Amino acid sequence: MTLTEPVIIGALSPSRAGDFMTCPLLYRFRVIDQLPEKPSPAAVRGTLVHAVLERLFDLPAPARSVRAALELVEPQWRRLMEEDPALAEMFAGEEDQAAWLAEARAMLERYFTLEDPTRLEPAERELYVEAVLDSGLLLRGYVDRLDVAPTGEVRVVDYKTGSAPGPEFEAKALFQMKFYALVLWRLHGRVPRLLQLVYLGGQGEVLRYAPDEADLRATERKVQALWQAIQRALESGEWRARPSRLCDWCDHQALCPEFGGTPPPVPDRQPGDTLRSNRRSATDEL
Repeated sequence: MTLTEPVIIGALSPSRAGDFMTCPLLYRFRVIDQLPEKPSPAAVRGTLVHAVLERLFDLPAPARSVRAALELVEPQWRRLMEEDPALAEMFAGEEDQAAWLAEARAMLERYFTLEDPTRLEPAERELYVEAVLDSGLLLRGYVDRLDVAPTGEVRVVDYKTGSAPGPEFEAKALFQMKFYALVLWRLHGRVPRLLQLVYLGGQGEVLRYAPDEADLRATERKVQALWQAIQRALESGEWRARPSRLCDWCDHQALCPEFGGTPPPVPDRQPGDTLRSNRRSATDEL
């Protein structure tokens, strides 16, 4: 008997799921309309810090020092600008860029107060994972780091360049991690032992959570419900704006009804997340 490939009905990443939960109209602008967005200094700084931390673990364990991390900032920043020269346009001048780089360096220094990289040997870094649920929905995303103990227990680690959320927002922060844990569980049949969010902004903080199967089944139900809501919006053409503090940083205010704008006609296109991609974008850092 030959196994048939599952029919994929669509795909969802934690970033795009977060977009829809934050504001369905934002999801539409990013995924359906695929409107361009200016590079965000905060998001690009996150990309830079992630790149440095990934490269840090290329070094032998004894060489993973604060100094070594700081020495990686300039070459990684040059690499990002070579890949996207428009990044240099984020700054008003050299002083602005220097202050931005100083903030990135401060986050890297703070990292060493939260973890000791000389005692870590990650099994995976910047790992692309995907799994198809029984419904045919493809879940996909990038895991910053996977640590695997000698006993086989898995820790999923994600770096965040913002400040740690208050208790009332922890569930939202953990959704992304439970999403990754769900994908890994479906791939390997084993629930990760620990989910760890390393916040490098503010005073620096580590948020840890030990999931179980009930958690991940609930996450799967939530993801399925999100996809059904996206499908209803596709069928009805209704993508409601959901105002929040995040509107202050949105590139699409001119097209948003909440700010007196008019969205363009909905293009005849299915969600772009149905396409697989092996490249992480800056918006995945938000």
